[in-house]
Amino acid sequence: MHIQQFDYDNKIVRNFGVATIVWGIVGMTVGLLVALQLIWPAMNFLTQYTTFGRVRPVHTNAVIFAFVGNGIFMGVYYSLQRVLKARMFSDVLSKIHFWGWQLIIVASAITLPLGLTSSHEYAEMEWPIDVAITLIWVVFGINMFGTIIKRREKHMYVAVWFYIATLVTIAVLHIVNSIQIPVSFWKSYYVYAGVQDALVQWWYGHNAVAFFLTTPYLGMMYYFLPKMANRPIYSYRLSILHFWSLIFIYIWAGPHHLLYTALPGWVQSLGVVFSVMLIAPSWGGMINGLLTLRGAWDKVRKEPTLKFMVVALTAYGMATFEGPLLSLKQVNAIAHFTDWIVAHVHVGALGWNGFMTFAILYWIVPRIYKTELYSKKLANAHFWIGTLGILFYAIPMYWAAVVQGLMWKDFTPEGVLRNPNFLATTLEIIPMHMMRAFGGALYLAGALMMAYNLVKTMRAGKLVANERAEAPALDHHAHAERYRHRRLERKPMLFMVLALVAILIGGMVEMIPTFTVSSNVPTIASVKPYSALEIQGRDLYIREGCVNCHSQTIRPFRSETARYGEYSKAGEFVYDHPFLWGSKRTGPDLQRIGGKYPHKWHFDHLLDPTITSPGSIMPAYPWLIEQEINYDDLSKKLAVMKTLGVPYTDAEVKNAVANATKQAQEITTALEANDVEVSNDREIIAIIAYLQRLGTDIKASK
Repeated sequence: MHIQQFDYDNKIVRNFGVATIVWGIVGMTVGLLVALQLIWPAMNFLTQYTTFGRVRPVHTNAVIFAFVGNGIFMGVYYSLQRVLKARMFSDVLSKIHFWGWQLIIVASAITLPLGLTSSHEYAEMEWPIDVAITLIWVVFGINMFGTIIKRREKHMYVAVWFYIATLVTIAVLHIVNSIQIPVSFWKSYYVYAGVQDALVQWWYGHNAVAFFLTTPYLGMMYYFLPKMANRPIYSYRLSILHFWSLIFIYIWAGPHHLLYTALPGWVQSLGVVFSVMLIAPSWGGMINGLLTLRGAWDKVRKEPTLKFMVVALTAYGMATFEGPLLSLKQVNAIAHFTDWIVAHVHVGALGWNGFMTFAILYWIVPRIYKTELYSKKLANAHFWIGTLGILFYAIPMYWAAVVQGLMWKDFTPEGVLRNPNFLATTLEIIPMHMMRAFGGALYLAGALMMAYNLVKTMRAGKLVANERAEAPALDHHAHAERYRHRRLERKPMLFMVLALVAILIGGMVEMIPTFTVSSNVPTIASVKPYSALEIQGRDLYIREGCVNCHSQTIRPFRSETARYGEYSKAGEFVYDHPFLWGSKRTGPDLQRIGGKYPHKWHFDHLLDPTITSPGSIMPAYPWLIEQEINYDDLSKKLAVMKTLGVPYTDAEVKNAVANATKQAQEITTALEANDVEVSNDREIIAIIAYLQRLGTDIKASK
C-alpha cells in the first residue's frame, strides 16, 4: 500500500475563522441597534442611512451571509480536507473565494443603507452583487468538487453529503430568485409579479434557511460532534434516512409563509402537509447528534465546546418543531405577522447557528495554532451568558406575540374591535422589546468574550499554515460494496445529480402550475398599472425599507377586514414587481390605505409620525421633503415594466416624466389648500401618490 504525504491548508480556515468572529460582532451590534430602534425612535438618528427600514436588512444579511456564511466556509474547509484526506483542490480558488466573499459583504453593507435594495427578504442585494455571489459560489463549487474528485478516502462521509446538497441547492435557489431585468446599474425589477413573486421569494426564503442555515451546519455537526466527544456518530443508517428525507421534504415547505394570502389554496395546503412531515427528518438529525453523546455527559460538563453543541442541537430541535407548528393554519392565523416569527427565527439563529459556530471556533483555533484554549473558564462563562441571552431574547418575544395576536383579534360584546388603533398593540409590547434588547446585549457580550479568548489563544501559539498529513492513495480497483448507499458514496457526480433531482421536484410541482395555469391567478378588470409618479413613489417606499414594518396583504379574517378593509385578491397584485406583502407587522397593513386619509395626513405622518400618531415608534423622514425626485430613469422603468407584461402604451413610456410632473402638481395644489407649502418635485409627493393609490382599484363587495 502506497502512503502519500500531503499538507492540509489551515491558513484558509484561519482566514474564514477570523472573518466569522469580526462579522459576527458587527452583525450582532447592528442587531442590537435595530432592537433599540423599536423601543426608542431617537435611535434612528434622524439620518436616512440609519433608519430601521434600511438597517434591518443590513443586520439580517450580516448575520446570515457574513457571520454564518464565513462560519460555514471555515467548518467546511477544515472538515472537508480531513474526511477526504486531501488538501483543497486549489489554493488560488480558496483565496479568490475568501476575498470575493468579503467584498460581497462589504458591498452589501454599503449599498443597503444607501437604499439600493430589491426588497426580497434575505436577498435584498441588487443585481450586480447577485452576479458576484453567483461567480464566487461557482468558485467554491469548483474548489469543493475538485477536492472530492482528488480525494484519498474512498467513501464520502455523511458531512460531505450535506455539503454537496448545500452547494447545488443554494445555486438553484439564488439563480431562480434573482432573475431581474436591470433598469440601471443599481436598479432592477423582478421578472415575477404579485402572487408568483411571493411564491418564488418564500420558496427561496424558507429554503435559504434550510440549505444555508441548516444543511451545512448538520454536515459540520456530523463531523465536529464525534470529534469533540471522541466517539462515533450514533447511527449511520439514521444519517442516510435523515439526509435524503430532509432534502426532499424541506423544499416543499415554503408556502407555509403565505397561508391565508392570495396564493392558490392547493399550494398553501402542500406547504402545510410537507411542513408537518418535516418534523421526522429534522428530529432524526437532532436525535442522532444527542445520542452520540450517550455515556459522555461527564465530558459535556467539563468541555465548553460540547455544552455549546448540546444547546445548539436542542435549539435546532425546538426550531424545527416550531416551524411545522406555525404552519398549522389555526396557529398561523394568530401567530403570523407577530413577534412569534422573530422569536422562532432567533432560536434557530442564536441557538443553532450561533452556538454551533462558537463551539467550532473554540475547537478549531487551538488545533490549528497547536496550543491550548487560553481560558476554559471564560468559554464556560460565555456559554452561560449566551444561554441567558437567548432566553431573555426569545421568551419576551413569545409573550409579545401572544399579546399582539390576541389584541389584534379582540372584539367587544357589541362586535366592535376593542383596539381599532394598531398603535395600542405596539405600545403594549415595548417592555417585552426592552427585555429582548437586554438579551441581545448579553449575547453580544458573550461573543466579545469569545473574541478576546480566541485572540489570546492565537497569540499563545503559532499558526500551522500547512499541516502535514499522510494517507494511502485511493485504490480505484477496490471491490464493489455490498450496500447500495456505500456504492453511491464513491460516486460524487451521481450523488450530486440525485440530490439535485430530490430538491427540484417540490419546487417544480408548486411553481409550474402557478405560473402556467391562468386560473391560479385570476385577473381583475378594474386593476390598472401604477402611474409614472406612483411607480416612482413605490420605488422610494422600497428604498426606505417600509416593507420591513408594513404588510400589504389583508387576510380573510373578520378582525382584519374590520380593521383594514376588503381582503386581498390575487388579481390585485399582477403589476407588482416586486410583491410587497411583508412578513412582520410592526405597523398596520397598508393595502387599503389609499383614500383613507387626506394628503396632508400623509405629509405630516412622514415629516414626524408623532403628529398623527402620538407615541409612534416609526422614524421620521424629513429628507423626503428636502430631496428632489430623480426622474432620470423613469421612462426606462416603464419600458422595463412593459417588457415584463405591464400594459403601458408607448405614449405613457415616452411621456412618463411629463405625466408624473402633472400628477405631482395636482397633489401639491391639494396640499397648498391645506396650508402646506412644498415643491412638486420633492420625493414626499411621489410617496403620497403611491400610498393614495394602494387598494383603490377594487371596491369591497356588499
